Amino acid sequence: MKIGVIMGGISSEREISLKTGMEIANNLDKTKYEVVPIQIDKKEELIEKVKGIDFAFIALHGHFGEDGTVQGVLETLNIPYSGCGVLSSAICMDKDMTKRILRFGGLNTADWIIAKSIDFDMEKVKEMGYPLVVKPNSGGSSVATTIVNNEDELKEAVREALKYDTEVMIEEYIKGDEITCPILDGKMLPILAIKPKSAFFDYTSKYADGGADEFVVEFEKELQKKIEYMAVKTYELLKCRVYARVDMIIKEGIPYILEVNTLPGMTKNSLFPKSAKAAGISFSQLLDTIIEKSLEYNK
Repeated sequence: MKIGVIMGGISSEREISLKTGMEIANNLDKTKYEVVPIQIDKKEELIEKVKGIDFAFIALHGHFGEDGTVQGVLETLNIPYSGCGVLSSAICMDKDMTKRILRFGGLNTADWIIAKSIDFDMEKVKEMGYPLVVKPNSGGSSVATTIVNNEDELKEAVREALKYDTEVMIEEYIKGDEITCPILDGKMLPILAIKPKSAFFDYTSKYADGGADEFVVEFEKELQKKIEYMAVKTYELLKCRVYARVDMIIKEGIPYILEVNTLPGMTKNSLFPKSAKAAGISFSQLLDTIIEKSLEYNK
């Protein structure tokens, strides 16, 4: 089987995508697959570059990759691909839509408003109170994400985030313990606790060696069951498939869902492979499983 590993792309997360893509290409079993790294630098290259492959392993992040666009192109070309489909990819990329669906499903998530300019509803902001988290509504890897403590900082953070997206999320800041819950084929893998060495799990914490301490954690029985229920329910509500990563924060024993990653990072520092390893699944085996389960959905 000829597998094209699609990486690079045009989003602000391009460099991480290249690292993810090369890590995947290097760890795919060469006795099973013919592996072809495919670097995308412009949108219009995609159709030409994927010609002749039997399966697309998507290692893109952000816009034109994680938002359902590439998935739609591949479906049009009848090329099976890894991970979530068009609909769930698009919804999970939009944090506002994700949180609306989670609220509809009765799951905890922090309060929020959406700003489309620096003229936003300050009354709702005052209701939430400071500190607040500001981030691009459809961004990833914590790019342009800021914790703010007053109105001046808030407006500056919104102005900065609008450079990356047309909508900005202003979200209640939940102070607690960050965890991530990788889901593989509808089942939760070991939970990882995240202890960033900065104020929150920012870009540096995620991708720099030693940027954060990440370790497997198991909570007392009832809380563990609650976290698992919320993670799997989130995966199901958002119609995810094959694999995804649900990020949460726990405050005083109550889990809140932060966001869902439909194409989690797969670098040596990434959370999903670390969790899989704790479950006894090697990186190569994890990639095999993603391919096998994706082919089932792409029949």
